Amino acid sequence: MGAVAVRTAGRCGVRRSARRGGAVCGGQHGGAVCGLERRCDTVGVTLLEDLARAVPADGEPVVLSTRRGVLVLRAGDVVVKAHRPGTGEADLRDRMSIAADPLLSEILVPPMGPLRRIRDRWVTVWPAGRPVDPAGHDEVPWADGARLLARLHALPIASLATGPPSAGGPARVARAVAGLPDGNPAADQVRQAYEVLPGWARGEADALTGPRHRALVHGDWHLGQLIATPGAGWRLIDIDDLGVGDPVWDLARPAALYAAGVLPPADWETFLGAYRASGGYALPADGDPWPRLNVPAQALAVQLAATCVATAAGEDRPLDEDETALVRACGRIAAMSARL
Repeated sequence: MGAVAVRTAGRCGVRRSARRGGAVCGGQHGGAVCGLERRCDTVGVTLLEDLARAVPADGEPVVLSTRRGVLVLRAGDVVVKAHRPGTGEADLRDRMSIAADPLLSEILVPPMGPLRRIRDRWVTVWPAGRPVDPAGHDEVPWADGARLLARLHALPIASLATGPPSAGGPARVARAVAGLPDGNPAADQVRQAYEVLPGWARGEADALTGPRHRALVHGDWHLGQLIATPGAGWRLIDIDDLGVGDPVWDLARPAALYAAGVLPPADWETFLGAYRASGGYALPADGDPWPRLNVPAQALAVQLAATCVATAAGEDRPLDEDETALVRACGRIAAMSARL
C-alpha cells in the first residue's frame, strides 16, 4: 500500500447537518463525517505505518480519526482501529466476543479476526461501511438508530455467550472534564455543572448503583456510531463502551443536544418516538420521559461541553454557536442545582 493519507473528523464531535440542522457526530467506519482537514500530530508516524501494513486489504490507507488518543485507519473495505492507550485487554476481548455473537448480527457490526497488539496499542479490524451523510443529502437515520438501540437494550444479558463488562459511559464524562484547560471561564462553567452531578453519573461509583435499570448498552451512542453495510442496512459500530448499564444512557446525547437547543425538536421527536414504538426498555411507553432522562442528559451535556472547550482551546479559537450552547446548558445545570 502507498503512503498514509490523513482525513480526520474535526472539532469536538458536534456538527450541524447542512440540510437538516441536526447534530451529526464524528464517525469512524466509513469516512470522515465532518470532513475537516487536520494534522495527524496525536499519533506517531511509525504506528500509522504499522497499522497500514496490518490492514488485510488493498487500497490506499486513509486515516479517518485521531481523536482523543484513538487512531482509525481505512484501506478499501477494511477499517483498523488502534484503541486509546490504557484500554484494558480483558474487557476489550469480552466486548469483541459480544459483537461477534450471532444474537447481535442484525444490531452490531462484527469484528474481522482476533484482537491484535501493535506496539503499545490493542488493535481491532472491522468491515467498512457508509456513514451518516453530514451534508444531509440522505435522510438522517434517527429512527433507524433508535430502533437498533431498542433491540440492543431488549437482548437478554443471560443469553450472551460472554458476560459483558460494565458500560463505560460515566467514565467518559470524567475523562472529558479532566481534560479541561485551566484559567478558562467556559471550562469553569463546565466544572461547576460536573460537580453537581450525582457520583454514579461522574463515574465515581458503579454506574449500576444509581439507576434502577440494567441492560446491554452501547455506552457512547451518536449518529457517527451508525454505518450502512451492503445488503444489511444500518448497524451499530464502536464497542469501546459496550456493556451492562442503564439503557437510558444511550438516549442521553440526543436528549442533551435537544435540551441545549442544538438538535431540532423534530429530530428529537423522531428519535424518541421510534425508540418508544420499538418497545424501548429505557423509557416508559408514554408520558414524560424526562424523569428518566434528566441526569444522564445533564452528564452528556457536561461531557460534550468539556470536549468542545478543550478542543477550542487547543486550536486557539473561540467557541462556535453549538459549542457555546452546550456551555450555557452547563451554566443552567449548575444554577438549577444551586436553587434546590
